[in-house]
Amino acid sequence: MAAFSIILQKIYIRLRWIHCISQKMDTRYWQREYMRSLRKTVFEYIKKKYRVSPEYPWKRDETSAVFRHSDNNKWFALCMEISRDKLVPGSAEAVNVLNLKMDDMFLREILIKEGGVYPAYHLNKMRWITVILDGSVPEEKVFDLIDSSFMATASAKKKEKIRPAKEWIIPSNPKYYDVIRAFEEAEEIDWKQGRGIKAGDTVFLYVGAPVSAILYKCKVTETDIPYDFRNKNLTIKALMRIRLLKRYDPNEFTFDRLKSEYNIFAVRSPRGITNSLSVALK
Repeated sequence: MAAFSIILQKIYIRLRWIHCISQKMDTRYWQREYMRSLRKTVFEYIKKKYRVSPEYPWKRDETSAVFRHSDNNKWFALCMEISRDKLVPGSAEAVNVLNLKMDDMFLREILIKEGGVYPAYHLNKMRWITVILDGSVPEEKVFDLIDSSFMATASAKKKEKIRPAKEWIIPSNPKYYDVIRAFEEAEEIDWKQGRGIKAGDTVFLYVGAPVSAILYKCKVTETDIPYDFRNKNLTIKALMRIRLLKRYDPNEFTFDRLKSEYNIFAVRSPRGITNSLSVALK
């Protein structure tokens, strides 16, 4: 009877062992499937948003994919399958990872402390990060990091094109153009194209002496309209179209106030504005 009991115990232990191995294999299988799915989702996101397809530059490596800018050929993402112990000692399982550019050192340190993000494998550890595509970093956050890497590696021209909308102060000289009358007659007018200004930006028109104050808030609706005008005082090579959004009292944002409260001592060309002035002009 005792011998039979020992046999049953051995059978039970064997079955438990088989069950545990089966569970581990099943878990690993679904982990691999999830990582493949997330890798595919990342590729689709990049393709849809940036119209960039993966490149496989290494003949003996069919899994490592590079994503690069079309104009400057710089990489903004590198997807690889590596052994987890390249990042975390003690685990040799294969994982999909994504290398991304990260110029913000402070943010880089915060991300690494949160988990799922590591100093870059295979690239400059001070400028790049490695994100494990195993679900430890939420999908939306992975997308945000891809966007940041795309911006960090973009050419100056592309950065300007895809940057968020910006607010500007632009000068208006009553000696050359009567902007007050123009906005009395129309809600949308053409204006000299300001360098760096693009459609969607907001411009605040500062009207020079004798007014010497910000009078108008406008939205830029179109840029780079062909135009050629030259005289001894003014040269215009292109126009932008601006639509009136708001009028200000001439005594509200005077030059004296701009100088004393917002440290603006001259408005000779398009310039950005401070956050405090932006809030005041809302």
